[in-house]
Amino acid sequence: MKKYNSENIRNVALISHGSAGKTSLTEALLFTSGTINRQGKIESGNTTTDYDPDEIKKQVTINVGLAPLEWDGIKINLLDTPGYFDFIGDVLGALRVADSVVAVVCAVSGVEVGTEKVWGYADNYNLPRLVAINKLDRENADFEGTLEQLRTNFGHNVAPLQMPIGQETDFNGVVDLIRQKAIMFSDDGMKTTEEDVPADLKDHAQEMREKLVEAIAETDDSLLEKYLEGEELTDDEINEGLRQGVLTGKTIPVLCCAASKNFGTQPLLDFIKRYLPTPLDQEEVKGYIPGSKDEVTRKLSNDESMSAFVFKTLADPYVGRINYFRVFSGNIQPDSQIYNATQDITERFGQVFSMRGKNQISMEEVVAGDIACVAKLQSTITGDTLCDKSNPVVFPALDFPEPVISFAVEPKTKGDEDKVGSGLSRFLEEDPTFRVERKIETKQTVISGMGELHLDIIVNRLSQKFGVDVELSTPKVPYKETVKGQAKVEGKHKKQSGGRGQFGHVYLEMEPAEPGDGLVFENKIFGGAVPKQYVPAVEKGVIEAMEEGVVAGYPVVDVMVRLVDGSYHTVDSSEMAFKVAGAQAFRKGMDQAGAVLLEPIMNVEVLVPETFMGDIMGDLNSKRGRIQGMEPEGNMQKIRAQVPMAEMFKYSIDLRSMTQGRGFFSMEFSHYEEVPHNVAEQVIADAQAGKEEEEA
Repeated sequence: MKKYNSENIRNVALISHGSAGKTSLTEALLFTSGTINRQGKIESGNTTTDYDPDEIKKQVTINVGLAPLEWDGIKINLLDTPGYFDFIGDVLGALRVADSVVAVVCAVSGVEVGTEKVWGYADNYNLPRLVAINKLDRENADFEGTLEQLRTNFGHNVAPLQMPIGQETDFNGVVDLIRQKAIMFSDDGMKTTEEDVPADLKDHAQEMREKLVEAIAETDDSLLEKYLEGEELTDDEINEGLRQGVLTGKTIPVLCCAASKNFGTQPLLDFIKRYLPTPLDQEEVKGYIPGSKDEVTRKLSNDESMSAFVFKTLADPYVGRINYFRVFSGNIQPDSQIYNATQDITERFGQVFSMRGKNQISMEEVVAGDIACVAKLQSTITGDTLCDKSNPVVFPALDFPEPVISFAVEPKTKGDEDKVGSGLSRFLEEDPTFRVERKIETKQTVISGMGELHLDIIVNRLSQKFGVDVELSTPKVPYKETVKGQAKVEGKHKKQSGGRGQFGHVYLEMEPAEPGDGLVFENKIFGGAVPKQYVPAVEKGVIEAMEEGVVAGYPVVDVMVRLVDGSYHTVDSSEMAFKVAGAQAFRKGMDQAGAVLLEPIMNVEVLVPETFMGDIMGDLNSKRGRIQGMEPEGNMQKIRAQVPMAEMFKYSIDLRSMTQGRGFFSMEFSHYEEVPHNVAEQVIADAQAGKEEEEA
């Protein structure tokens, strides 16, 4: 692929709900531009951007796919993004480096929840966008109904530039509303012919054109003044007003297509070239001087110091780690030293290349505004900033949502623990929305992600890439134990077996400590009943006994222990004897002081449309939750509650089901509190059963 100047580059992210047709549209655009000579299909598993075995098997996009193409003197970097929220990390990375967005909406399903969500993310980046209504050739396709949904959801600045000719299987062309011409498609979509607008559509097309011209006029004061005075706007004025409206977000144009038939792709490519922004339309990008909060900017120019942002890391089984990056200023040459300002290291760049799906395309230089890849960097990962060391900058890291579902993971085969650990570490490098944590309290490795499908893919890849099969289970709750009352107990360890014996004897007083204090140990011995050198041993015995409580074997917290009395033997006493005596006394004291089970309570925030409020609150109450408050947030309602962790492991599934996928939630640890008696009985029974199983 030849080198293009910055003004001749378009970076376009395709976004939508799953199955709206982003990958099929990407494939059609590649075919129309002559980049590929055969249009692949999702069902056949032979599309350019969905090449991963899991993508082919499940027929969904999992990784953002880069697909550069050339069209009429420009280079278009298409970014085919996942449509399922489980893989939102790749969507956010693509939006960070795109200059514009094509929102693909199915003419049958209309505006679905996934489109609503990613549209909001595009708003966060202030990205210009257009809408492609796809699948107009399908049964029950409804252009007018979909258009009305778009206006309801995204505002009345949604402005159709085309209207379809023919419905469902008879869809075979579009009316260009600006020029009032019919564009008819050949059977393979590769040729278009211009005709007069069909007579039965003329009046409606004229009416829609008038609304479009009015919408364009409203984007510019001088155009609006001319329009209101009754003067006709020239084609040049309409086109320039439309481009400015798109760049400012005041106009959201709508085009028509049927990607599987390759209908509508030529006008779409022409629109991308003429109206969507070049990298130079974003004049500068903001960052920070490394190690400070001092803001600096980089102009999108080849004359500036080099700066680039890594938006995707892929662990390729053949070439190792591949980093996808966007150059924001300056340029990058192959075989050069590049400074990673995020990690304060220097990386050696070898060959730089673009990717079209899984195929590498060599590049001689990456100019400002272009997207490219590099392989085998030692430490660089998603979110890092690359730049000139003499003029460093760090761009803000990507802000990823917290994982919403967790499972405990263990290998099916004993001895494969290291393989599992190695594999999970690799996935951490390429997926910032994935988490791995070793839970000391429960002795489990817990993986967390954005949904069941997300973690299912991780498990499949562990098997495919690392040859290790694992089992997933609901994580254990990290319960704890404490005391509610007071006790004074004796602990005596006396052993005589010939020669020197063992003797340790203590009296302990126990009572609750303040929450969060852990163990508060006080030495109240007077007169040397227990010599000073043995007091630390008593405390050590108590600490060891706290590791496994008496209620269900969980760690003990928040207990005050006083050593108040005891006795010793001048010959047989030892640190070991007093440690054992301290542990014995502590266990007795737990029984006598009313030991109870504690469970972690989470602060939960749920964001839902108001229509689902009643269902959500009822469900939280059924999960032993306590509603803390409610407040509006935009067009949604936020519910704050405190809910036991034990009830929240599958909440992402429940919430998705109750809200048709429109609900969000986040949670963080709040505090521990006593488990209700009926719940505690079951926890204790499960703990006892688990202990018996281990002993067997």
